[in-house]
Amino acid sequence: MTSPAIHLFRLLKWGRTLARHGALRGIERDPLAPTQVKRLLRIARFGARVPERPNYADAFQSLGPAAIKLGQALATRPDLVGEEAAADLLRLQDAVPPVPFEAIRAAVEQALERPLDVAFASFDPVPIGAASIAQVHRAVTTDGRSVAVKVLRPGVEEEMAKAIDTYEWAAAHVETLGGEVARLRPRLVIATFKQWTARELDLRREGASASELAENMAAEPEFDVPAIDWTRSARRVLTMEWIDGIKLSSRDRLIAAGHNPTELAHRLVRAFLRQSIGDGFFHADLHQGNLFARPNGHLAAIDFGIMGRVNRQARLWLAEILHGLITGNYARVAEIHFEAQYVPAHHNIAEFTTALRAVGEPIRGLPVKDISVGQMLDGLFAITRDFDMPVQPHLLLLQKTMVMVEGVATNLDPDINMWETAEPFVREWLRDELGPEAFLAERLRDGARALIGLPDLLRRIEARFPAEGAAPPPPPLPAVRVVRAGALGWQVTIAMIAAVVGGVAGAILF
Repeated sequence: MTSPAIHLFRLLKWGRTLARHGALRGIERDPLAPTQVKRLLRIARFGARVPERPNYADAFQSLGPAAIKLGQALATRPDLVGEEAAADLLRLQDAVPPVPFEAIRAAVEQALERPLDVAFASFDPVPIGAASIAQVHRAVTTDGRSVAVKVLRPGVEEEMAKAIDTYEWAAAHVETLGGEVARLRPRLVIATFKQWTARELDLRREGASASELAENMAAEPEFDVPAIDWTRSARRVLTMEWIDGIKLSSRDRLIAAGHNPTELAHRLVRAFLRQSIGDGFFHADLHQGNLFARPNGHLAAIDFGIMGRVNRQARLWLAEILHGLITGNYARVAEIHFEAQYVPAHHNIAEFTTALRAVGEPIRGLPVKDISVGQMLDGLFAITRDFDMPVQPHLLLLQKTMVMVEGVATNLDPDINMWETAEPFVREWLRDELGPEAFLAERLRDGARALIGLPDLLRRIEARFPAEGAAPPPPPLPAVRVVRAGALGWQVTIAMIAAVVGGVAGAILF
């Protein structure tokens, strides 16, 4: 078990690194940031030569792969972090310094258990992209097909494990502070992030996810998923069909090539809605570096390491929430929050309805460029605080991806109205799922299921199984030895952990 001294050393090192690159300056200047946090941040940068222009990409890159994943998400939201910061963070999506080719060759040969020239007719030693966890090389198979070969960076598993170990330790200590911090459930957030990471570090699971997504997206023929070459794939190596196209981050190139950015934005939003609401299985890393416009006008996605799932009941709730916000039916949105137990039952549903209206009405019908994201987020956070709404870890991945998709779509078309774009799909899906035929079929299925499950009913009640569609049980939390001391010094240490980790572990929500 890692000692508390090592965890503290890592946290202080991360805080110092962020401060040295000027990445904490925005928090220091934020009028809403607590005074004690600002004071601790000034201590963190004491004596450091802070640049006039913050180097966000370098700061996140210095912190390791976990922080790089955060930076990739923030790069899609210039409205949140500013145009300058977003442009700088774009480098993290596929321009991280690559691993030397000899190390990559050794990793491929070890994973595939054969020499490189036996598996491939040619293999470009210069990567076409290098990101936080893996890098990609172009190659040609022995049967003449152009492919992309994704290879895990050597040692990345160990780096991620160390970072997550410290995240868990810090979250456990911060949670002991109680109050608002405890409501945010930082330990469950880190546990969920740990699950995502385990999936992303096994490239066989990524290949399986791509295969499943391709089958589901047959209903959206203008959204392409590359085919997997299973004979040249293993846990640390994934070979897939080569995709020709222009990244969605290059808006000027898209226009010069004859693509319509507005159509691409609408196609992306519909594809995401199809995945998340229609199928309940979605690509959860849809930043600009993973999306391409192909010569035939189709959209294509790559990098299927992070995928999300939402059960049917939760999808119905989410679709009704979206439709209610679009149409202004705040009463129904409030009812769903109580049905899903997102809001504790002791609160007043009418008051919650009014709170939702106060946030929704000022932005309904406006294009994204006319919405004050800061004010909207402040209003939503106030609602979660005032109505004791705990964080829902099983929905964090969906929330993160929705932020990404909105960011990419807005970059393509600043005038896009996300509500109007989503409304036709959501309305159609709800009609299919809640119409008379669907209602009758659902009742028949429920009846048959109840009859079959009668012998097991008592055991289910005794074991206190949650109702169908309720939030899934939280993942098991690791045992963390909490250091307890009444001295002022430890209280200061806890405060410093909260301040430093706030920009790293807590921001995983994005």
